[in-house]
Amino acid sequence: MVERRTINRVEFLANSVIVDKETLEKYYGQVKNISPLGIAITVDKRIPDLVGRDVIIVADTMIMYAETVREDPEEGMKKSLAFKASKFTPDVLLYLFESIGGDQNEKE
Repeated sequence: MVERRTINRVEFLANSVIVDKETLEKYYGQVKNISPLGIAITVDKRIPDLVGRDVIIVADTMIMYAETVREDPEEGMKKSLAFKASKFTPDVLLYLFESIGGDQNEKE
């Protein structure tokens, strides 16, 4: 039996935060498109090269753990980053839950 369905990216306009897993630096961007397998985000071209780095992406109601696989120039002071989704690892989940719990404690 031949699978006829494909997984295409769809336009998904939302603000996003990209967290470098190694340095925990945060970068802000605008999501261009998304699929269950990856996401593309437009960012300021002055942010450092993230290709090959693991990141955590938060966009609207979605959280994705991913590897940066490509960087493409755009007009003006922008560039596009392409990310390939990865399975969450225990250390990434721990970071997320500790960060969420930290915000909760600050509100009390």
